[in-house]
Formats: sequence, C-alpha cells, structure tokens
Amino acid sequence: MEDNVKTGHAKSFTRYLPAAARILMGLPFFAGGLAGLLNLTPQPSTPLPEGAAAFAGALMKTGYMMPLIFWTQLVVGALLLVNRFVALALALIAPFIVNSVAFHVFLERSGLPIALAFLAVEIYLAWAYRRAYRSMLAMRVTPGAE
Repeated sequence: MEDNVKTGHAKSFTRYLPAAARILMGLPFFAGGLAGLLNLTPQPSTPLPEGAAAFAGALMKTGYMMPLIFWTQLVVGALLLVNRFVALALALIAPFIVNSVAFHVFLERSGLPIALAFLAVEIYLAWAYRRAYRSMLAMRVTPGAE
C-alpha cells in the first residue's frame, strides 16, 4: 500500500513537468522577442569577440533577419505559454536553439550554459510531445493519406 502512495505521488508531480518546461521556455522567448522588436535590449557591457561581433553584425545588416528572429521568438513563446500548437512551436524554434548553442560553442563562450539549458528543455519537450512528430518522422508518407 505504501508503494502505491509513493508511486501515485510521483505520478502527480511528474505530470506537471511538461507544463512547467513549456512555461520556463515560453516566458523568456516571449519576453525576448518582445524586447527585441521594441528595441528594449541593452547593448552588451563588454565587447563581443571578433567572430561573434562579425556574425551579429551580418545578421543585423540583412535588415530582415533580426526582426524575423524576434517575431519567431515572440510567436513561439506565446504558443508555448497558451499551450497551443506546442509541437509546431518546438519545431520552429529548434533551428534557433541549435544555432545559439553553436554560436556559444564557437564564437562566444559566456552564454553557453544558458544555451545548453534551452537545448535541454527543447529536447525534453520534444520527447514529451513525441507523438505529435510521429507522422512527420515517418520514412515514407503518401500525400493525402491519414
């Protein structure tokens, strides 16, 4: 009987983990996207390494990439917070997270722990919502087939 109580308690706790992870990931993306679009993000107090500054400068010079990144972050954050189209939101933000980890591995190391934390939450949520990706990851799919 005692084992059932322990198991039931563990199940009740773990059922909240996906929601907590969604919120943990959704809030910073929503806030960061909004801050970027409204130009509320302060400039770094220490200069970026040469490669990192060149990369960031190239993104800004395109004229479209930074707004696209900020809008994507805002939309993904909102979707995660309201628990709608979560699998789509995770698929949309995955390239940004992978690039963020690569940026911090190769160009600017100080942000690597945060980038890795986002990667871990992304992987956890993708696993939690893995059923939503089943048809997308099928080796062969017939158009129009359900």
